[in-house]
Amino acid sequence: MNPFLMKEKIFSGLLLPSFVAEISLTALRIFTGLSMALAHGFKKVPVTEAFIDYVAKAGFPLPVLSAWAAGLSESVGGILLALGFATRPAAILIFLTMAGAALVAHANDPFQKAEMAYLYGFISLVFAALGGGQFSIDRLIRR
Repeated sequence: MNPFLMKEKIFSGLLLPSFVAEISLTALRIFTGLSMALAHGFKKVPVTEAFIDYVAKAGFPLPVLSAWAAGLSESVGGILLALGFATRPAAILIFLTMAGAALVAHANDPFQKAEMAYLYGFISLVFAALGGGQFSIDRLIRR
């Protein structure tokens, strides 16, 4: 094989048609939103005394309000993210919740315990910047 062509293949990056990129981002949005809601948010709503105690011990102010805010952000925000409805506000709320989880609730934990909060946080930050994309309810409303 021609060394120049090999270099081009290795370092050129993958040029995706915009349709494939949109499908990929849509799949990530749906998976992230559903995972957030089903695996995390729905476990916290309705808020229990145990969760309120955890939030208080973690050092969050107004533990009852903070617990409800976290639970609703993860459950309702996750569903909104998955649907691509009010994507940017939902993503911002999820980002703020995950920032609190990573930097406050898991502040003294090893990185492996905070890693999921960071991942959800940074993925939601991407959707706060990009919006819901071509295959979202937001897009239908904008038309």
